[in-house]
Amino acid sequence: MKLEFIENKKYWFWLSGIVISIGIASLFLRGLNYGLEFKGGVFFDLSFKKKIKIEAVRESLGKLGLGTSVIQLVNEKEVLIRTRPLNKDEQRKVVEMIQSDLGELEIRDLKNVSPSWGKEITRSSIAALLLSLVGILIYVSFKFEFKMALSAIIALIHDLLVVVGIYSLAGKEVTPATVAAVLTILGYSIYDTIVIFHRIQENSRNIGRRTYGMMVNDSINQVLVRSINTSLTSILPVVSILIFGGETLKDFAFALFVGLVSGAYSSIFTASPILVILKETEPLYKNLKRKYGKIAY
Repeated sequence: MKLEFIENKKYWFWLSGIVISIGIASLFLRGLNYGLEFKGGVFFDLSFKKKIKIEAVRESLGKLGLGTSVIQLVNEKEVLIRTRPLNKDEQRKVVEMIQSDLGELEIRDLKNVSPSWGKEITRSSIAALLLSLVGILIYVSFKFEFKMALSAIIALIHDLLVVVGIYSLAGKEVTPATVAAVLTILGYSIYDTIVIFHRIQENSRNIGRRTYGMMVNDSINQVLVRSINTSLTSILPVVSILIFGGETLKDFAFALFVGLVSGAYSSIFTASPILVILKETEPLYKNLKRKYGKIAY
């Protein structure tokens, strides 16, 4: 059975537009939940003699007005706490309060984190992102053609907007691990797009009695099983981390999961239809569409 991807492209564009618009609205209204590395604050790594629960730690911190701190269990007896900036006396009171409520503990690590570190990570990440986009544009233009490169870049921007918007909606904490996950996503997304574009390039040499859009649709159907298998083998391990992994890995896994799903979607439903729109402005494919077009694009 042949699926019609290009014929229904307006629906995919509407779906992407709605998701991205909701995400952008959330960014303006709620913003992002930046982690300690971006806002600055104090990091506690505490080890206890007995098993503890996050609720008990939060209740203890609440007595000092720190109930909204980020708390993560490393294991049953170790906890990571990220709070707003505190002076030495306030830090001592935090440790004393938790020890009084939850029992004897060991301070494995206690440090002040400057927001300048997060700013440096942000600058480096933006630079890496821009360089990667330029590199992708050059490579895909050389390997295929400029219009394919432009379509691939638009799909990548689509994925970035989806991930950032969903992070804002979910209120997930943005950490350096999140940034690393987003950059990882770009590599996966462009790989899946290039697989499809390679088949399109091969089929364009023998387009026959078809419009460019029909040929692209046939190409997607030919590599669809491969794309699904590639996506599933990438997504399933990430889902396992989301379900069974430790708290410190879940934010990284969440960004990967959203990005992998968006990347698999955009390769088929964003990059390919945009390529059709760009290519069917060319005289050759415009004439083919006029002559053989049976589908209203």
